[in-house]
Amino acid sequence: MTEHYFSESPAGDYRAREIEVSLAGAIRQLVTAGGVFSPEHLDRGTELLLSTLDTDLDADTKDYFGAVRGVGFSATGNAEVADADVDADPDPSPTGPPILDIGCGWGPIALAAALNHPGREIWAIDVNERSRELTRTNAARLGLTNVRVCAPSEVPDDISFAEIRSNPPIRVGKEALHEILQQWLPRLVPGGTAHLVVAKHLGADSLQRWIGAEFPQLEVSRFTRSKGFHVLRAEASQA
Repeated sequence: MTEHYFSESPAGDYRAREIEVSLAGAIRQLVTAGGVFSPEHLDRGTELLLSTLDTDLDADTKDYFGAVRGVGFSATGNAEVADADVDADPDPSPTGPPILDIGCGWGPIALAAALNHPGREIWAIDVNERSRELTRTNAARLGLTNVRVCAPSEVPDDISFAEIRSNPPIRVGKEALHEILQQWLPRLVPGGTAHLVVAKHLGADSLQRWIGAEFPQLEVSRFTRSKGFHVLRAEASQA
């Protein structure tokens, strides 16, 4: 393997292609390209994450989002939202802290969040500039103006997140992955949650133990599992 999807500037041919993906209850025509994670199709781990988050959120998460409905959120930059997609089942909340997608790739997690929560700002971050370009392109295709795409270093320090949703880049190595999580998990608001999908054979169980030991303020559990993938949930304490 001469380059990785977590390279900042992939050297391979762009090789843009269209794929059909089911997001927020409808088939979407999106663009992918070489040099990013899973360019041919929606990978199984992300598919599991998306199939559970906006359909089977447990009562605690629903209660949290209900609690922030009356809290105003002043976003940096454009916070206007396009008309809600008629096929989506939108969150009725017009405001609230944003949602973060770490390692957005060509955008499926961020796009699904934006479709399901059109009143919330979605931050999609990736070190790979090609991934960022594709996510911007796909957000524009879907008429989404509540998706903010940038490099991790460009996220303002004063922004906290109601939720983190990620298929994290496990193959960067354990040390680098831990550094990523040490940077972003502390930025959950009180009562906020992180959902991370990880393959069991790539260390889902050990990552769950590490998060629990490294972040005593987070309650860590296995949210669901299927076909060799685990979705880990970490909830920040209210205090």
